[in-house]
Amino acid sequence: MTDRATGAPKGAETPAGLASVEAVTSMLAKSGYIATPEIATAVYLAHHLRKPVLIEGPAGVGKTDLARSVAQGLDQPLIRMQCYEGLDESKALYEWKYGKQLLYTQILKDKIGHLVEDADSLDEALHKLTGFQDIFFSRDFLEPRPLLKAIEQAGGSVLLIDEIDKSDEEFEALLLEVLSDYQVTVPELGTFAAQGLLLVVVTSNATRELGDALKRRCLHLHIDFPDAELEARIVRT
Repeated sequence: MTDRATGAPKGAETPAGLASVEAVTSMLAKSGYIATPEIATAVYLAHHLRKPVLIEGPAGVGKTDLARSVAQGLDQPLIRMQCYEGLDESKALYEWKYGKQLLYTQILKDKIGHLVEDADSLDEALHKLTGFQDIFFSRDFLEPRPLLKAIEQAGGSVLLIDEIDKSDEEFEALLLEVLSDYQVTVPELGTFAAQGLLLVVVTSNATRELGDALKRRCLHLHIDFPDAELEARIVRT
């Protein structure tokens, strides 16, 4: 269940640091990040519209540090997924614990005789073993990766998808469900939706053009090098 006004999980309260654009500016300042009105507005809208914010700009302007400062200001874990060429769902979403499944298979093999010894027919024996098939693909055998880990944080989290432009174009398709609905679907288990307040930050150095499907799901923020006045404030801080 989500709140219609903010899209946040039902019953979740807006943190004081996200209550207004001014509150965001103050929260970031306490974390040592000097935010322009555009930056503070983007963070405010990202929470209240429940949309990821895609931050573009040259390297070294504070894109990653913004996510880190928001997490610090909200006292929430920062879960970072560093993108690179060849990144796939087993490293970003989840993977199965094959070693544990193999061990369970061996245990089941050793016990299978005891399980079916009372069966009068092959159908009855298969029926007794049916319940064990699903255990191999239960939550106990699932290893969450950054995207699923962030969604499962009951107290909320800040998810940083860093340098998305370094990943393959095909990888963007894996992100669409997370960016649209803040959820991950595991075919064998169903859908895992965000349990707490989730704020998603996607960064790009614009080394390649991102797909329209990804960009449509995000708010856009461009951070450029600071002017002399802002740089002086940063140095003084």
